[in-house]
Amino acid sequence: MSEFFFHITAAAYLTATLIYIAYLFSHREGFLNVAKYILYAGFASHTVTIIARWLEAGRTPVTGLHESLTFFSWITVALYIILLYRYRIYVLGAFVAPFAFLLIITASFLPGEIVPLAPVLESFWLPVHVILAFIGNAFFALAGIFGIMYLIQEHHLKSRRIKGLYFLLPSVEILDELNYRCLTYGFPLLTLAIITGAVWSEYTLGSYWNWGPRQIWSLITWFLYAALIHGRLTTGWRGRKAAIFSVAAFLVLLGSFLAINVLLGGAHGLLK
Repeated sequence: MSEFFFHITAAAYLTATLIYIAYLFSHREGFLNVAKYILYAGFASHTVTIIARWLEAGRTPVTGLHESLTFFSWITVALYIILLYRYRIYVLGAFVAPFAFLLIITASFLPGEIVPLAPVLESFWLPVHVILAFIGNAFFALAGIFGIMYLIQEHHLKSRRIKGLYFLLPSVEILDELNYRCLTYGFPLLTLAIITGAVWSEYTLGSYWNWGPRQIWSLITWFLYAALIHGRLTTGWRGRKAAIFSVAAFLVLLGSFLAINVLLGGAHGLLK
C-alpha cells in the first residue's frame, strides 16, 4: 500500500514542479493556483504513504535512507504548508516542490524493502530523536531556500534589471526575516536532537558520546548554525552574507547526512 501512494506522491510533486516552472516563466496566476493544489494533493498522498509505511513496519519509518529521504521530504512540505498559511508566500512552492521531488525521486532508486529494526535501535528515544532532527533539518532547508530567493532578488536589484522573478518573489527584507525565523526554529530543534541522540546512545551503548561520524558531523553542523545565528545577533550579519551562509550550511548538513547514511547504513550505522 505504501509503495502505491509513494508513486502517486512522486507524480504529484513532479507535476506541481512543472506547473510551478510554467508559472515562473508565464507569470499566470492560474498556474500558481493549480500547482498549489496539486502540491497539496501530493502531500495528502505523502501522508498516507508515511502512515501506511509506519503501520507496515511497526516502527517509525526513518531507519533506512529510502525511508529517511521520504520522511524528510514530507516534513519539509508540511512546514511549507504551515508557513504558507502564516505568510501567504505562494511562490515558495516553486522552490519547495522541486526539493521535495528531488528527495522522493532519490529515495525511489534506493532499496525500499522493510527491514526489521535491530534490537539496539528499539528505544523510546528513536522516534523522539529522529523527529526532532528532521523537523530541524526541514527548517534549515527552508532557510536555505529563502537564502536562494534572497540572492535572486538581490541579483535583480544590483543589475538594475527589474523584471522576471523580481515581480514574483517577496522583497529582500521579507526574505531575510523569514530566513532568520527558520534558523531560530531549526537551531533549538537541532540542539534537542543532539541531546536526545546522546541520551539514546547512552541507553543503547552505555556512552553519551562516542565520537562517531554522525555525532561529529552533527556537532560541526551545530557550530555552523550557531556561528550564523551569533553573527546575525551580534555582528549584524544580514542579507547576502546570511543568505550565502544559510545555503552553504544546509549543503554541509545534507551532504553529511547522505554520506553517512550511504557509508554506514541506516540509523547512523547503529549509532557508530
